[in-house]
Amino acid sequence: MQELKIKSSLDNTIQPSLFFKASEKNKPLLVGLHSWSFNRFNQVENFLPYVQKHDFNLLLPEFRGANLASNPNCVKACGSKYAVQDIFDAIEYVKANYEIDEKNIFLLGASGGGHMSLMCGANNPMYFKAIGAFVPITDLLRWTKENKGYAPHVQVCCGSEEEMRKRSPITYIKELSQTNLKIFHGKFDKVVPYLQSYDLYTNIQELKTNARVFLDVFDGGHEMNMDVAFDWFLSQYKKERLTAVTG
Repeated sequence: MQELKIKSSLDNTIQPSLFFKASEKNKPLLVGLHSWSFNRFNQVENFLPYVQKHDFNLLLPEFRGANLASNPNCVKACGSKYAVQDIFDAIEYVKANYEIDEKNIFLLGASGGGHMSLMCGANNPMYFKAIGAFVPITDLLRWTKENKGYAPHVQVCCGSEEEMRKRSPITYIKELSQTNLKIFHGKFDKVVPYLQSYDLYTNIQELKTNARVFLDVFDGGHEMNMDVAFDWFLSQYKKERLTAVTG
């Protein structure tokens, strides 16, 4: 993998990403997001074998690092506008500098990465061919009450309850209802209760019953299954998003 240095379109800082180039031109791009407490290197071992097997390009953005109080940049991490924009800046850089299949850009993350997958979908619902979010935090304020271990980090990153709401996918039901999204959550997750995903899904369904948003509550805990993730993406690969017509 090679390291890319990309200028933020918001604050002009240089932000790192990792990139793996497919062996052939015009192949899909998988954007993989690191989990809550880590950085861009977090998912290399999980993602790389799968993109090599299917000959996808792979982009692993940093988006301001870990959502921990120990991170000096944590205020700009954790779903902030800077973190979200870093991901889009990195994708646009890859689109401009490599020959990828721009109609097949996929987004995947788990835990904190699942949270960011949803935030990116809310920011630009039609940008990705498909999004996969495993065991995501969907409501940061609620999570501070559910998980006391992570609560101090959320509070330092966000600073206020208003900011927690602004950085929570549950705030963007209308936008997420326009995505092509599958959420996966272990029923026995002790880190992020599966009801975080269930409530997001049901709120979307109440708003738009025909939304292309799906929920898989699986027999497991706080984990991501790459085989299942790629099954979802491959089922959407080259599929056109159709607009229903009447009459």
